Amino acid sequence: MGILRTNEISGLETPTAVTGSVSFDGSGDYLSLADGPDLELGNGDFTIEGWFYFENTGSSGTNFWGKWNSPNRSYAFSYVKSTGTYIFGYSTDGSAEVLLTSDALSADTRTWIHIAAVRSGSSLKVYKNGTAIINSSVGTATFYNATTDLYIGRLQSNTNYDYDGYISNFRILKGTALYTSDFTPPVHELQRIGDTVLLCCNNPDSAGAEATGKTITVNGNAAASTVSPGLTRDFTFGTQFQGVAKFDTQGYFVPPSGTTEQRGRGRGIFGGGTASPGSSNLNSIEFITISTQGNAQDFGDLLVATRTKQGGGVSSPTRGVTAGGFDTGNVSRIEYITIATTGNAIDFGNTLTVAGRNLASASNSTRGLFAGGDNRLTTIDFLTIASLGTVSSFGSLPSPGRSNLAGCASPTRALFGGGYSGGALDTIEYVTIATTGSLQDFGNLTVARFDPSACSSSTRGIFAGGYATAPISNFLNIIDYVTIASTGNAQDFGDLITVKLNPAGTSNSIRGVFAGGSPSYVNTIEFITIASTGNAQDFGDLVVGRGQAWSCSDSHGGLS
Repeated sequence: MGILRTNEISGLETPTAVTGSVSFDGSGDYLSLADGPDLELGNGDFTIEGWFYFENTGSSGTNFWGKWNSPNRSYAFSYVKSTGTYIFGYSTDGSAEVLLTSDALSADTRTWIHIAAVRSGSSLKVYKNGTAIINSSVGTATFYNATTDLYIGRLQSNTNYDYDGYISNFRILKGTALYTSDFTPPVHELQRIGDTVLLCCNNPDSAGAEATGKTITVNGNAAASTVSPGLTRDFTFGTQFQGVAKFDTQGYFVPPSGTTEQRGRGRGIFGGGTASPGSSNLNSIEFITISTQGNAQDFGDLLVATRTKQGGGVSSPTRGVTAGGFDTGNVSRIEYITIATTGNAIDFGNTLTVAGRNLASASNSTRGLFAGGDNRLTTIDFLTIASLGTVSSFGSLPSPGRSNLAGCASPTRALFGGGYSGGALDTIEYVTIATTGSLQDFGNLTVARFDPSACSSSTRGIFAGGYATAPISNFLNIIDYVTIASTGNAQDFGDLITVKLNPAGTSNSIRGVFAGGSPSYVNTIEFITIASTGNAQDFGDLVVGRGQAWSCSDSHGGLS
């Protein structure tokens, strides 16, 4: 039995300096990344930041970064020596440019400066050392989807401004406005958080190192360097012991693990749907804290008001993704949110292989699966939740296909139950998420039904509600459960408070929650304890009553 004798676990020791940057000599040195959906900023929030040290600005000025190859322009940032101004440029059509400029300012050669370009809604600001030097409205402008690569230290269209100096901790967040007013620049090395799509120039051993898995091409004499802005590692969010801490156990003591962005998890998300039969679709998104009870709160809005019914939502611990649905017709659109924040959805950058609504969804922390859909689709698609724009075929449903089924998952298996294929189905089938292939037989629900809802812990899958077509047409309040790691028929769990089909279901691995539902498009939220059995209990209310909504959470059974 060991004795903890040091305070270093709380980071109270002298902070460790972090070295790491890339050096550029001002003549043909730059980093480049292939064009891709992650690097297209569209019309959403973003943050681009880093530390910059100029040896000199050359005869014309210096370029920091840009997707800017005339006439294929999107966005860029530079310093122009002749005018003494910093410039953020963007284009909405790939040709005509909008240049946002600062007042005449010093280029601050031979000293580290922190630069952050931030879009928040219609506002675009550039901060130097935490103070806004550019503050402009961009309205609803959508930055052009340029097919050119992203360059760091050069603009493709003008090599007279090649960067001469060092760049450290260069990061892009797509979907998050990290700074919205003047601030104190970070003193710690930057980390991969939330919507990070690029993090580089922070490794003293590799100029091409990148934290999100992207490939950086190192051009010219650009090289890794130990010259740095004096950042330190951030210990303040590590495990800390304050006051008197006593441990009286003969077992092992295991400190909590997980990244900072994973702490405080437990949000349930409900979005889209419709408020009544024949009414307009909803674009609002709401959230709850699953471990508590109470009413939902506003989260933001979808790009387009859409109803999906019981499927259409997958999630990792940080990102929620919704796919397919119906607006004025069946759609294949995919949108995503960052669950820990609030804000509007953002385009994912690709689409399902077939447009459809009434599809089922399931996910683990890496992959999201979408199965079936209207017109008895046989398709199963999958995407990598952290990688925008990647959608591939996973396998197929049995012919003649099906719609209106429900899905849930453990970290290894996805289950799909119920559905419609000329009549209500009682089948439960499964796939192994890490592979690809067709469904395999699992067992049967207690009652054949379509439009049920599903949720799970890492061990149990839950199917609730739905509509039965035989022996009589009937809305159901039945809740079934299965053990995901085995196969076999479902067993009775209990009942929902009200009979309904297509409630939006999700979980925090301990509690399952079911929100809204037809035929009365209620605003009620019910909950169960997954590991037990029994009837659902009242949780609270949605902001807006809805049916045919999608749902997800940052802590469901596929993530635990």
